[in-house]
Amino acid sequence: LDILAEQTDDVRFKNVISQLSTDVEGGESFSDALRKHPRAYPDLYVSMVRAGEASGNLDGVLLQLADYMEAMEDLKRRIKSAMTYPVVAFSMILLIAGGLIVWVVPQFGEIFSSFDAQLPAPTRVLIAISEVLRSPMAFVVVGAFIAVVFVARMYARTPAGRYQFDSMKLRLPVFGKLLRKVAISRFARTLSTLTRSGVAILAALEIVERTAGNEVFAKAIEKAGDSVRGGETLADPLARSGEFPAIVTRMIGVGEKTGALEQMLSKISDFYDSEVKATIDGLTSLIEPLLILMMGIVVGGIVVALFLPILQLSSLVQQ
Repeated sequence: LDILAEQTDDVRFKNVISQLSTDVEGGESFSDALRKHPRAYPDLYVSMVRAGEASGNLDGVLLQLADYMEAMEDLKRRIKSAMTYPVVAFSMILLIAGGLIVWVVPQFGEIFSSFDAQLPAPTRVLIAISEVLRSPMAFVVVGAFIAVVFVARMYARTPAGRYQFDSMKLRLPVFGKLLRKVAISRFARTLSTLTRSGVAILAALEIVERTAGNEVFAKAIEKAGDSVRGGETLADPLARSGEFPAIVTRMIGVGEKTGALEQMLSKISDFYDSEVKATIDGLTSLIEPLLILMMGIVVGGIVVALFLPILQLSSLVQQ
């Protein structure tokens, strides 16, 4: 721990490790020392270290924990990298369209007002949108939107709101399936890592529930834990929840009957990790042309709406 503290560049984390060293030197167990720093070491970490201390296999448990954290970080990076481009590109589309409507369209509107003819419908709609965005009403609309977002975020922090929002996320057209696969992969990998390190199944389920990342799956895992505490197998309550595919619950059932639950859970997590990677790759290749098409439609539609009156005027002059 002293060597790790010396090699750590981050000042706050350096102080945490130094405090761990002091606590262990003072007679505390490593897991008790870790529990004092929940922001750096969550329940999952502390429980696995405690199981490693009890079994005399602390080095093996730490290696499992390192593999687990690396796999989860890799999953997070894939999701973030897949979402960064669409968010940035969509924001650019909105900025370009907003800039054209707010600053360019009014200048054309002044020119068109001198025409002694009715403007085409697309042009009239575009000018009307521009007038609304430049009027005081726009600030009211933006303020109302910010208020709605603020209220929604506050509601999402409540248990009922968190459950409803997470349930809505799972029902999204394309991203819902991706989020479900991510949740199942996290569930299987976390439970596999905990049980392999010697954590009791009920304690492991409680930790998995807190680290599920989705309230719908957390509720299903909580009910499964209650059923296991009552003498049931794990596979049956998970199947009744309806949130886990049949292949997952059947593999868990086989693992329980054969005494190979950890291996089955590891297979499930590996399978869904590959599914997540394939889904993200597919979405990335699909989203890019869709965003380019959307940008072409939005910007091209604005340009066409602006130049339609000029084309009509030129045809009248020629006549």
